[in-house]
Amino acid sequence: MAVAFVFPGQGSQSVGMGKALADNFAPARAAFEEIDAALGDKLSAVIFEGPADRLTLTENAQPALMAVSLAVIRVLEAEAGLDLARDAQFVAGHSLGEYSALAAAGAFSLADAARLLRTRGQAMQKAVPVGVGAMAALLGLEFDAAAAVAAEAAQGQVCQAANDNGGGQVVVSGDKAAVERAVELAKGKGAKRAMLLPVSAPFHCALMQPAADVMAQALAKVNLKKPVVPVVANVLAKPIQEPAEIVQALVKQVTGTVRWRESVAAMAGAGVKTFYEVGAGKVLSGLIKRIAEGSSATAIGTPDDIAAFKAARA
Repeated sequence: MAVAFVFPGQGSQSVGMGKALADNFAPARAAFEEIDAALGDKLSAVIFEGPADRLTLTENAQPALMAVSLAVIRVLEAEAGLDLARDAQFVAGHSLGEYSALAAAGAFSLADAARLLRTRGQAMQKAVPVGVGAMAALLGLEFDAAAAVAAEAAQGQVCQAANDNGGGQVVVSGDKAAVERAVELAKGKGAKRAMLLPVSAPFHCALMQPAADVMAQALAKVNLKKPVVPVVANVLAKPIQEPAEIVQALVKQVTGTVRWRESVAAMAGAGVKTFYEVGAGKVLSGLIKRIAEGSSATAIGTPDDIAAFKAARA
């Protein structure tokens, strides 16, 4: 049966995530230590102990979520004999989760992934002054309807569909006034709910171009290998494996739409029936069940989850 491993994005972080893994498994501890060393910063202390507002900072949340995902992968490899090249048809991740997916599949070293995500978080935060941009969730509108609302709300400013999460959940991003107009328009076009999100910057829209430029430079300096399993890229919603194409997709991803609904549908269409969400939270598992009916989606983020995965394979 075809299997895909998927990796969560920003918003799934919580203080204490991954701590039980580090307490119980040496490979998890080693992963956190490797990331701390790469950043020259005790990020693991912020992950395990907080404070929450420090963990939520984009420059911390992005490498932190990758750290927990890769700690889980290292434990699965050591404890359950996981071999992605053999056991997975695809990997994919939501926004920053794409870096986690690539690191898990051997395209990036753990250290490079951590440094790239620290740079990405800082660049995304700096790209737009606080208060200038916004993001909003439009619930109950399909993607085309939500994209039309964003276009109508723009009125010469930036407003575009940033995340097509599936299950009638689309996030729009752009100039604050334009996003506020989109919220009001969506309510009149049949959205069940439309609300501004508590984010620090307008991710995945044209306002992020300065951050895309920074990532193009940062990625050019990294040794990126061919991943051992194809990654379904956010901006393409199709599997890719060539390093040059992966770099291009990662740069475009900063300003482009996260096509999560189409990415999951593509994996399901290729025969994937079993999805494992690796790392913090269960956000993607919930979305996958709504997008790919009849598929199973299981989150693996705790020692108990590891034991259940191991038992299922025995």
